[in-house]
Amino acid sequence: MKRYIDVIMAGFGGQGVLLIGNLLAYAGMREKLNVTYIPVYGVEMRGGTANCTVVLSEEEIGSPIINTPKSLIIMNRPSLDKFQSRLADGGIQLVNSSLVEPELVEKGGRIRTVLVPANELADQVGNARAVNTVMLGAYVASTGMVKLETVEACLAAVMPAKIVPLNVTALRTGADYALKQLASMPAVKKPAKAAAPKQAKPAKSAAEKKN
Repeated sequence: MKRYIDVIMAGFGGQGVLLIGNLLAYAGMREKLNVTYIPVYGVEMRGGTANCTVVLSEEEIGSPIINTPKSLIIMNRPSLDKFQSRLADGGIQLVNSSLVEPELVEKGGRIRTVLVPANELADQVGNARAVNTVMLGAYVASTGMVKLETVEACLAAVMPAKIVPLNVTALRTGADYALKQLASMPAVKKPAKAAAPKQAKPAKSAAEKKN
């Protein structure tokens, strides 16, 4: 099967959502995938809404606009309210449980959900602003669409050298956390297939009835 994933990443301005969208797109390009990236900005520079859509595919991408995404990165409550219901059956969402109440998040059944306490993990790493990198690491580990090492190389290429080690640590911390969560997660329930309707037997002709 050809590699393909699409994702909507959403949060508020200042969380670095568009940066990790760029990093994922850049990683896809480094791995010779077809890539599209569409950012959406809110009116405010900081504190407003921000989201982006990224598509990675081995085949030609038909459209960069995704209405029913196969995956989500949710950074805050308003983003959950807006996008969770659009997630495709069998999809996966990574939710920042530091800012989203777990009881509000859809779990099990038709989708997979990985709750990531990204703010706390970023604090453990040593930089509260690394929340976005933690979530990106969790996403990459959960989907396996690109290699974590590729994303690390992209970090080194676009970030100032002095903050690269910290962000690589944040990336790996998010990846490790997500893998532990996935290891204990039940498989997604596939919707039951409807039974094929029984075909009525053709009526016998008068000649057949006589025979």
